[in-house]
Amino acid sequence: MRLSHLTLAGALASLALGGAALAQMPPPPSHDPATVQPGAYAVEPNHTRVVFAVNHLGFTTYYGDFTGVSGRLDLDPASPAASKVSISIPTASVSTTNATLDGELKGADWLDAAKFPAITFTSTKVEPTGPASARITGELTLHGVSHPAVLDAKFNAAGINPLDKAYTVGFDAVAHINRSDYDVKKYVPLVGDQVDVIISAAFEKAH
Repeated sequence: MRLSHLTLAGALASLALGGAALAQMPPPPSHDPATVQPGAYAVEPNHTRVVFAVNHLGFTTYYGDFTGVSGRLDLDPASPAASKVSISIPTASVSTTNATLDGELKGADWLDAAKFPAITFTSTKVEPTGPASARITGELTLHGVSHPAVLDAKFNAAGINPLDKAYTVGFDAVAHINRSDYDVKKYVPLVGDQVDVIISAAFEKAH
């Protein structure tokens, strides 16, 4: 009987502790754009990725990515057109599955990271295209050259991050650019001119 009572007490204690932990968990993120808090946000770099894809010799699509992104989002859910975003991507963070290629991409024949340490995008217009999507036009600067570019952005969710407790909003965006427009012409057209860019960005609200 004593062992049984101890076992029951242990089980009840475990349930109580588990219930306390669950009580401390924030509510799940909201997928309703109308619930998003307005204000200034900063990129959360550890969970923000920029992926690029380019055709390789007509046989495959080759992928790589950039990390260490920084930037700012001024968000106005009540008037999305008034929102603004700017991001900066460290050129030297370029990474593929091939270390030799990574070194080449950072070199003068490609991105020339030593001379042009950042790729930047600054929005000039935000046009809602749906309840949770927008077309963001802005100035993209790559390899020292600036041209207009368009991001097709989609709202994912917003809420309290259960790990760092920061209010966070997340978006995915896609852009298509021609690298030759930015004087990155190595091996065009054997290696594709069009580059597809996928951004998955987390922004934390400034305190």
